[in-house]
Amino acid sequence: MQQVFASIITIGDELLIGQVVDTNSAWMAQELNRIGVWLKRRVAVGDDRNEIVHALDEQSKDTQIILMTGGLGPTADDITKPVLCEYFGGKMVVDEKTLDHVKYLFEKIFRRPLLERNLQQAEVPDVATVLHNARGSAPGMWFEKNGKVFISLPGVPHEMKGLMTNEVLPRLQQYFTMPFIAHRTLLTAGIGESFLAEAIKDWEAKLPSHLKLAYLPNYSMVRLRITGSGPDKTLLDQQLDREFTALKELVKEWMVVDEDKPLQVVIGELLKAKNKSMATAESCTGGYIAQMITSIPGSSEYYKGSVVSYANAVKEGLLHVSHDTLRSDGAVSENTVKQMVQGALSSLQADYAVATSGIMGPGGGTPEKPVGMVWVAAGNRHKIITQQFNFRFDRLRNIEMTAINSLNLLRKFIIENS
Repeated sequence: MQQVFASIITIGDELLIGQVVDTNSAWMAQELNRIGVWLKRRVAVGDDRNEIVHALDEQSKDTQIILMTGGLGPTADDITKPVLCEYFGGKMVVDEKTLDHVKYLFEKIFRRPLLERNLQQAEVPDVATVLHNARGSAPGMWFEKNGKVFISLPGVPHEMKGLMTNEVLPRLQQYFTMPFIAHRTLLTAGIGESFLAEAIKDWEAKLPSHLKLAYLPNYSMVRLRITGSGPDKTLLDQQLDREFTALKELVKEWMVVDEDKPLQVVIGELLKAKNKSMATAESCTGGYIAQMITSIPGSSEYYKGSVVSYANAVKEGLLHVSHDTLRSDGAVSENTVKQMVQGALSSLQADYAVATSGIMGPGGGTPEKPVGMVWVAAGNRHKIITQQFNFRFDRLRNIEMTAINSLNLLRKFIIENS
């Protein structure tokens, strides 16, 4: 049983100039990994015949699966299909099933006139296996050459995901015999990557060669992921579980959760388990924390709402922060965020609340309160805790760092003050 490797080629001038951000590759890599395929590299090329052909030649040298996205639309700059037809030595033919689907979409769903260029979406190389795109008009295509599999998919994320899930992944599992790949992931907070590595260096040095540890730092938190591969799933799971148990014991002081979950999911699960609710009072984060919480399905079960009190008048009027506090201590102060928590608990009738106030930059700082200085608070009606941070990044990253650290402060408060 050999390891199966894949490459992803993203096609489109808009990707090269940064007009569109490639989110497809990350999602595809995760899904490929789930079925035992390792992604070897990702390559971006423009809408240029020679570049596409060169990428196909290069990526097929050392990977068995070459996935392409983009360039399948109905406009003149979408050249992927004719290039692939030429590359694999075929001729264009009409796929009747795709033609019926395109007609159905325009007549019944879009209710728009069907243009000749739309009908051309049903034309495919006769050497391709057509992959039905239930979510759009451009079909996927599967080619085989010299023992390699080439797959062309639309660049529209919603359509690509449907094709990957319903067509590509099941076919790849049938076509290749692959080793099992498994992961164990935990999330830590309150310790830097280098200090974490020092704390677990002896354990890491003794890991079996087929198990690899990855450090994934982000926003004051570090994920640790153990990845293993092998022909026996049961044995692999046993080995991973044994090493993961040892790792958790070593990092228990800083561990947030022993699963690959974002912090906002962890908060939601804590609140649901205790049948409690939360609210947010945001100044410098401008609703960013509220967006993180409400991005999780089912958050209405525990999230009451937010007061985005960017102006001092709103802090006073809606959160009842004392005018004297704002005048003497300032908006960015410990007393202000404490009173913001109290106001949110009262106004939004929540069991817990978190508040933020800071200077995100690039201007607005003073020697006493420089850019990046933040006060956060979390608490309930009986107790409020606070923490000051001093970030050193640009405005957006300062906001993101404040949001993550605020939620982690709330998490710790909920656990310690149930």
